[in-house]
Amino acid sequence: MSTVLAGLRSLFSGLRRSRPKLDREATATIFRNKYNEFQSLLESNTELLKIFSEMEVMLEGREVFGMAFIRSRTSRAVFHAIRMIKSFERLSGRPQPTLLALVERLSTEIKAVIGGRVNPHRGKAVLMLSEVTADIVDQVGGKCANLGEVANRVGLPVPGGFCVTTAAFRDFFAEAGLFETIASIRLGITPDDPASMAAAAEDIQAAILRAALPETLARDLGAAARASAGSDGDAARFAVRSSAIGEDGELSFAGQYLTMLNVAPDRIASAYKFVIASLYTPRAMSYRLLKGIPDDDVAMAAACLRLVPSRAAGVLYTRLPENPGRNELLINAVWGLGPYAVDGVITPDAVRLDRDSLAVTFRDTPDKPRMLVPNESGGLTDVAVPDDLRREPCLDDAAAKRLGAWGMFLERHFGRPQDMEWALNENGELCVLQSRQLTALSERGGLAAGPPVPGAEIVAEGGQSACAGAGAGPVHLVRDDADLDGFPQGAVLVAQHSSPQFMVAMQRAAAIVTDQGSVTGHMASLSREFGVPTLLGLENATRTLAQGEVVTVDAAGCRIYRGRVECLLTRTDESEPFMAGTQVHSILAEAAKRVVPLTLLDPKSPQFRAEHCSSLHDVTRLLHEWSYGEMFAVSDLASGQQGVTATLDATTGLDLHIIDLGGGIREEAGHKRRVTPEDIASRPFLALLKGLVLTGDALALRPVNLGGFFSVMSEQLLAQPKAGSDRFGDKSYAIISDKYLNFSSRVGYHYGVLDCYCGATVNKNYITFSFAGGAADDVKRSRRARAIGRILEALDFTVDAAADRVAGRFQKVPAPLIEEKLAHMGRLLQFTRQTDMLMVSEASIDAMVACFLSGAPCFDPAHAGQA
Repeated sequence: MSTVLAGLRSLFSGLRRSRPKLDREATATIFRNKYNEFQSLLESNTELLKIFSEMEVMLEGREVFGMAFIRSRTSRAVFHAIRMIKSFERLSGRPQPTLLALVERLSTEIKAVIGGRVNPHRGKAVLMLSEVTADIVDQVGGKCANLGEVANRVGLPVPGGFCVTTAAFRDFFAEAGLFETIASIRLGITPDDPASMAAAAEDIQAAILRAALPETLARDLGAAARASAGSDGDAARFAVRSSAIGEDGELSFAGQYLTMLNVAPDRIASAYKFVIASLYTPRAMSYRLLKGIPDDDVAMAAACLRLVPSRAAGVLYTRLPENPGRNELLINAVWGLGPYAVDGVITPDAVRLDRDSLAVTFRDTPDKPRMLVPNESGGLTDVAVPDDLRREPCLDDAAAKRLGAWGMFLERHFGRPQDMEWALNENGELCVLQSRQLTALSERGGLAAGPPVPGAEIVAEGGQSACAGAGAGPVHLVRDDADLDGFPQGAVLVAQHSSPQFMVAMQRAAAIVTDQGSVTGHMASLSREFGVPTLLGLENATRTLAQGEVVTVDAAGCRIYRGRVECLLTRTDESEPFMAGTQVHSILAEAAKRVVPLTLLDPKSPQFRAEHCSSLHDVTRLLHEWSYGEMFAVSDLASGQQGVTATLDATTGLDLHIIDLGGGIREEAGHKRRVTPEDIASRPFLALLKGLVLTGDALALRPVNLGGFFSVMSEQLLAQPKAGSDRFGDKSYAIISDKYLNFSSRVGYHYGVLDCYCGATVNKNYITFSFAGGAADDVKRSRRARAIGRILEALDFTVDAAADRVAGRFQKVPAPLIEEKLAHMGRLLQFTRQTDMLMVSEASIDAMVACFLSGAPCFDPAHAGQA
């Protein structure tokens, strides 16, 4: 008995001991600084994953891109990698010289690769359209690059003409001193004052229009105009259109810039300045500000094309913008020139065609009372449509089918649905005025989604395509690492969560399907690298698809079919990636070797270290994983400190203290020392409280039998006389912001720590949880840990359990799903308190799991049929 008393004295003396205390403000500052560094790290991690994804898409060779894309993505990748390193150093207090040295070396190598670019058109002010292809987009802008590709590689008819390059733009601005003038004017802009933006835009445009073009540029424009006019001479008319870097490429500027129609040859120089000046309208400047594009990085090229005196004109969409899953394309048409087809002035004809047969499936021919035509003075005139044409279709079936065939040909060439402008001249001849990626598609179904395969049974649909394509095979469910061992050749990998560790099976997998996951995540990147059709976020795939069942995964169409669907498996692209083989594509591929590959897969591997990183992706993966551990340990700082802003006034059974990092408590309650759940603004903490606050039946929780409690205590103290030093105390802490929660429940001899981020960005969202300890013997504590692990698995967590400790993670899902899981976690924290004493046999594990999943407020072995 003296040993028991000695143990009890040790216990209470341990409770009386406290750690050195900081004042409230100092503690709050420490937490706030750590949280801010964590936020910075998460932001850069999200940006890097997006950059990796963008580079992988461009490596497919089916998007127009130039050196500007490569320079911007690689420089941003290096910046964010360094930012992650610095944020982690400040978060952890541990320098990372190895990672910094690696990023600096990779940056130097990337610059050397980019510096090897040889551009045969470098410095040229004017290029004829016949010289233009997609790989010189940096010189001619997106509109010219696409049109040159259509003319010179696809072979469709386009108007003749030439391009004024970005080199001409820079020469003009440099000689006229416009760079300095614009910089000076921009100093007067107040970002939140639209009037100051409008005044600055007016001054900049006036300066551009006043400036004289360099003599060599004026001479080159005149020569190109005469060559394009040919025998028509001064009677020729041109369309002068903006072709900005990024326009019709990775950014769609949606008509931000100016187009001038019906321009005489001797007015092209003046029209060019007007088009260039439209780079600095208030709308365009605000757009760049919103997109984070510095004005200093913007350059404007211009397309000068022979004006087609069109009888009719319009646009063609190779997918229906409002319903891309339907197997139809859409043509809109108006009489006269094309602007009325897209400006909403006139309701255009609508013709829908079947994408395969090109048969007309629908026609709507409304009244078209007005049209635009060129006038003699060099402008446009709105005139009445002759009465006999107002309700007549602008295109007959034959012309519509010809346009439909062109649209489908361009979609196959560019590998993306297209938005194509066209014109029909008085001789009945059609031509393409512009083609670009169709960006206004509904998200559901994705860009490449087609209709369901007739007669094939769909067993699941939805989610997002991380890597397009189709694959078929027997379902192989992967619930843990052991299920990856001996993964069958040609099987379909189905799992709850995406994981980079699936790489070991990617060369054997026909396809990959997960309940949760991000298309910009680490595994999605690996799927694209290995070319494995991958469908993420299908929610109930692991419950819907049975082990061994043969299915066909259509990742592009976001559908899974029962059995083999041969027409999907034999589908192939009808054209080669048009950027493949170009110099700019080779440079991207070489630069991407330093950026995109991922070799660090398993955080538990001894290779998961700084010295084994070889790419920026490795650096990102390592630091992101390490940052979880640093934030998980934040709760250690809270114990025994005074930096508490409030205590929670709610029935939780816990002495719960709250540290608000900012935005976690409603502003009107910020002064309170005791706050209620109604005062909480933190999204994740509110969700946790739904399960943590005791209501209804949970208020009648059966108290622990005191005889059993003292029996366990005696057992512990007899075995470990100093066990009192293992007691954690009675305070619990919630460190919160509007989107962040670190919750630590360290009560008696056990602890549970939950760390969570819950916001709008899926890639940032996660829950990590750890539970350990207890007052019972090792066997009972181990049983409780295994039961908690099984409960976490039922909640779709990835679980790691050893001895009396269990840890779980749930990540990269939308915020509502994080909130749903947090409510369960709040209930789990209540449910598992003191249950180690009740784990009297192995059967207790099954009983505890079943009891929790039934929704019961506490574990009652008697009701579970135990002695």
